[in-house]
Amino acid sequence: QVQLVESGGGSVQTGGSLRLSCAASGMKYSTNCVGWFRQPPGKEREAVAVIYRVGSDTIYADSVKGRFAISQDNAKNTLYLQMNSLKPEDTAMYYCARRIFCLEPRDLDDDDSFWGQGTQVTVSS
Repeated sequence: QVQLVESGGGSVQTGGSLRLSCAASGMKYSTNCVGWFRQPPGKEREAVAVIYRVGSDTIYADSVKGRFAISQDNAKNTLYLQMNSLKPEDTAMYYCARRIFCLEPRDLDDDDSFWGQGTQVTVSS
């Protein structure tokens, strides 16, 4: 049974940094499409950063470009999201997701993908 466990969320002030981690276990196959999503209060889930096409392509939401960086340690089956220069509008529940393959980043945002339980990020002004 695949399990994704996020950690690293918390409360910070504007301009602060956080590093989210997503540890995966129970995977029988390589998941070459991985990413982070977030859902602000009262809003829909949105993609923050996705690595797809067997790691050859990475996309970021325009709102986080230059501030966030996605990375992974395949040996540890762990996905990371380094978040710098945080803003109040970054406040959301952050989720990691994995899928065996994505042709396009939007393919990851699917109920059939593996999802973590989420970690809360709160940025105060």
